[in-house]
Amino acid sequence: MQTKKYHVAKGDTVMVIAGKEKAKTGKVLQVLPKKDAVIVEGLNMVKRHVRARGNEPGGITEKEAALHVSNVQLYCTKCVKPVRTRIKVLENGEKQRTCVKCDSSLEN
Repeated sequence: MQTKKYHVAKGDTVMVIAGKEKAKTGKVLQVLPKKDAVIVEGLNMVKRHVRARGNEPGGITEKEAALHVSNVQLYCTKCVKPVRTRIKVLENGEKQRTCVKCDSSLEN
């Protein structure tokens, strides 16, 4: 089975373009291909009730929940807005994602 390719990867800065977290930016912590989702640092926080285990205390903790990959868009720090990307092939044969608007590199 072929693995899915997405427009975002771990470590990218993205902006949420739909939903309750719309217009907020954050760093992608994890990409979940089986769920077509991403986990973004500090966004879509949910509360989890955790049972005490051994030395760890129980209680209510907050953690990031997944966002659908279609609701996030790569964020260009030069344009200061979410942008579409273009794949540019460099002279040495490497592929690099670039901003469509300002043609700057979006690689980590």
